[in-house]
Amino acid sequence: MLAADAALLGFARALRAAGVDASTERLHAFLSAVDMLRPEARADVYWAGRLTLCGGRDDLERYERVFAAYFGSGSPAAEAVRATPQPRLRLVVRDAHAGGHHEGDRQGPPAAALASPAEVLRHRDVAELDAAEREQVRRLLAAFALCGEARRSARRRPARRGQVDPHRTVRELLRRGGEPARLLRHARAERPRRVVLLVDVSGSMAPYADALLRFAHAAARGTHTEVFTIGTRLTRVTRELSHRDPDLAMAALAAAVPDWRGGTRLGELLREFLNRWGQRGLARGAVVVLLSDGWERGDPELLADQMRRLHRLAHRVIWANPRKARPGYAPVAGGMAAALPSVDAFVEGHSVAALERLAAVVKGADDA
Repeated sequence: MLAADAALLGFARALRAAGVDASTERLHAFLSAVDMLRPEARADVYWAGRLTLCGGRDDLERYERVFAAYFGSGSPAAEAVRATPQPRLRLVVRDAHAGGHHEGDRQGPPAAALASPAEVLRHRDVAELDAAEREQVRRLLAAFALCGEARRSARRRPARRGQVDPHRTVRELLRRGGEPARLLRHARAERPRRVVLLVDVSGSMAPYADALLRFAHAAARGTHTEVFTIGTRLTRVTRELSHRDPDLAMAALAAAVPDWRGGTRLGELLREFLNRWGQRGLARGAVVVLLSDGWERGDPELLADQMRRLHRLAHRVIWANPRKARPGYAPVAGGMAAALPSVDAFVEGHSVAALERLAAVVKGADDA
């Protein structure tokens, strides 16, 4: 695969993680459009993606955020408008000796070259990044969106296909004075399941805590997401993460969480979560995600019992472990080994690409 194609595919994956439905058909149209234009021109890539990958008005804001994070800062729309002239004949200067040509309106670094560092960075372990790379990862994570897989609700909505809606059909007949009318139908509405994130902020998770909490901040933008931190204490931080600005949210969270870089009492805190919130409905039918390396100072049997209890309540239990990606890793630590039998999906959590896959698993679009 060419470097440019790999960069564009990475961009499409980042869009999916941000909640844009960049389907295979749309991706094929995007690649074809870029190939017909100039894959090395940032403006052409921008407009090709905006016209082929966005399916509705809601996608436009997400597209802007991802494009800016992936291809560089600035306003992509404004830059693209300035860089893309109205349709006209391009000025082509041919080199009689070299047989090549240069286009007069080609400016700026190639889009593939701009994307290459971002694409490489997606797969890097966040614990190994320098300050500048961490800042770029923060921009990529700010574009994320997390949505639980859809479930059918008890409510019904008008639909072209489905069961006949007798009430609406009769009202339509009465409105027409008894004249025959077409049968009106309805179908069960779908809504995303609640997502509950339990983020480990203990000392062993310190290299990953910032990235995982920024992932949680992006997820908390949804209306059906709850976030807790776990270490030596359980803290509900959904309200702190409600700030739109990620840095303000992180500052509020830092003030609210008293047990940064402490020990880990997973079993006790999971029991507290279930007794106080989960059993009463927060975990019932939800997608519960634990972001932790599984180190446990307490009794592993207690964790195993509480994980079984959680598994009975939740729709799915997902565990994201940043250390799973390390060569030779095996889930033999007391806490991880005890919890794993009650986990539906065990995934990595060490990089942006790993968190993109976690978002897909949460949505039900990918299995671990």
